[in-house]
Amino acid sequence: MVTRSRDGRTWRIGTSAEVGWIADGTSVGRTITAAIPPVFEAYATVVLPYGGEGQDEHDRAVLALLGEQSASQPWWLGYLDTGADDVVFPDAPKVTLYTGWHYVLVEAGPEQAATWRQSGDWSFWKGALPNLMFPTDRSWLVSTLWDDDWTCIGGPARLVDKFLRHSGLQARPVTLGQDATPPGHQAL
Repeated sequence: MVTRSRDGRTWRIGTSAEVGWIADGTSVGRTITAAIPPVFEAYATVVLPYGGEGQDEHDRAVLALLGEQSASQPWWLGYLDTGADDVVFPDAPKVTLYTGWHYVLVEAGPEQAATWRQSGDWSFWKGALPNLMFPTDRSWLVSTLWDDDWTCIGGPARLVDKFLRHSGLQARPVTLGQDATPPGHQAL
């Protein structure tokens, strides 16, 4: 088991075994399955605000909704190595997902998701949240792909419905075969 230390604790670093279900269930394209395997009851996209105070409020809302769903278990947090973003543990082994993107995967929780990366110049339009988050029971998955300005979500219908009804989030439902690109946005 590979670990790293931070905040006076030791954190487990994930391997391809923890993300194999994502790698095996996603495919290149513009549907939700480019980011989320087709194993969930419901899906949505949530548009990312463009930095500033709106980003902090967005991040707090996302974490609150996810925390209500899975507060009592650890989460896997994935930090995409873009060369500019903070991956939290730069010397940790990485896992590969999607079209060859490398992530540092750490078993932690919502508190670390909220605090390990700080918003700044590098994260102005993506915020400080990890690029990938899911609980150890895999009951939901949140993924913000490198070149998208929205987040993809898969999970129980009740959780996705909370995202759709949240007044501070710009969320919309997505079906498996539908183009996941939010209206007015462009998939690269």
